[in-house]
Amino acid sequence: MNDGDRARNPYSSASSDLAPHHRGTPLPDYVNAWVSTQRWFGNKGQVPALRSIGHFTLESPDPTITIRVDLMLDTASLDLTLYQVPTTERVLELAGATNALITVRKPGSEHARYIYDAAYDPAFASALLQFMTDHNGASFARSEPTAKWSASARGHDLRPAGDTASASQVLTSRVLSGEQSSTSIIVERTGPLGTPTTPLICKIFRIIHAGENPDVMVQTALAAAGSNRVPLPYGAVEGQWDDPAEPSNRAVGHLAFAQEFLPDAPDAWRTALVAAASRSDFTGPAFRLGQATAQVHHDLARTLPTREATSTVIAAEMAKMRLRCRQALNEVPVLADYRESIEAVFVRAESVPWPKLQRIHGDFHLGQVLDVPHRGWVLLDFEGEPLRSLRERTEPDIALRDVAGMLRSFSYVAGAMTATGAGIDRTGEIDASGDTDIFEWATTCREAFLTGYAECSGIDLAQKQALLDAFELDKALYEAVYEVRNRPTWLPIPLAAIKRLVRLSS
Repeated sequence: MNDGDRARNPYSSASSDLAPHHRGTPLPDYVNAWVSTQRWFGNKGQVPALRSIGHFTLESPDPTITIRVDLMLDTASLDLTLYQVPTTERVLELAGATNALITVRKPGSEHARYIYDAAYDPAFASALLQFMTDHNGASFARSEPTAKWSASARGHDLRPAGDTASASQVLTSRVLSGEQSSTSIIVERTGPLGTPTTPLICKIFRIIHAGENPDVMVQTALAAAGSNRVPLPYGAVEGQWDDPAEPSNRAVGHLAFAQEFLPDAPDAWRTALVAAASRSDFTGPAFRLGQATAQVHHDLARTLPTREATSTVIAAEMAKMRLRCRQALNEVPVLADYRESIEAVFVRAESVPWPKLQRIHGDFHLGQVLDVPHRGWVLLDFEGEPLRSLRERTEPDIALRDVAGMLRSFSYVAGAMTATGAGIDRTGEIDASGDTDIFEWATTCREAFLTGYAECSGIDLAQKQALLDAFELDKALYEAVYEVRNRPTWLPIPLAAIKRLVRLSS
């Protein structure tokens, strides 16, 4: 689900008179072999044929270390995915970084050079943060002196006014494990007087796309609006590279984003699971989460563009829902009996008034929220649903989609607590002999969340029920496809939601 958005093929042969394998500089076999083993490599099981279409360098804090960032086009993949690969070249080995070693040039000689994945090198973290806050904000280099293909980058300082962290020094950096389409570096720093300061999380986007990254743009807009419901942004790096599909032959997109790191804040998914396990009352936190969600939606609507829900817009949104439904019916045969009932839910939704479309979270669930001491709920990762195209994820949407996503997340807590769906039979019915208390727990959480959202937003959700049902059904259909592909024993969880929603419409 996290392999990124590859809907557009900017380097297709139709967009240029140069075939893909003639673009850029071919890379050594050891680079292809190393990239093929990385979690963020999208064409799993294959060996890429990478060509650097450009690179730029960062000023290193140590003159014996060279920092280079390459943009590499995989000409062996059908979609010609573009990757970002930062490396450091060191005269001496980097202690404790054997796992990040890509190769050794001229090993055993006095000219030996150690090449590392820069994400694991503190020198890279230090240089990248300095680059973000360097008001000169420009770095440029070509792949080679006579190369046609080139890349450049510009830093963007996104810190609040008065932040003096530019004088800070990096103490340590470490890479978070488990990510796929990006690499996140946790950076511990000291302030100007040598005292510890706010740690940062710096996300390196490995799969690169032209256009704004929604996580960068949305969180920056919310912070500028004074919202404390998102981590404070620190800085970003915007890249430029050659792209024959662009009118100017140059593409622009985000390469990295740094923001406040909140290390002592558990996410809402874990918090909810703990509460569910003991059947503790979670309605208070759920109510406050509804309030926080409404506050973020309000700030997004007043700071970023909105769009009227015209009949054309509604028809387009419903067409997308119906397309996803057809795909689900094809992949999940048990849904065939609900075909007409699902369509009835969609018909009801398109016949009621729709609110304005606005920017939203787009992939909202309990795992995207942190419970921060003395601050409350803080929302993370505004990149949107990974399987949607970048264009879709940066367009205005209906805020109720986020509401529906969170409702489904509470239901998944109940499903997770019933031993991978053991409390629901294969047709989506709750097993009366099982643990029904957990489903009542989830229902009260859902109701509390909706109450908090309605009270804070001023929206009468009862009047929007038909639309909310359609968005929740759309999400449940998506979940059904995911579970069939990845966790078949969890399929009863979305099936129960689908059955409940179609019954409500009858």
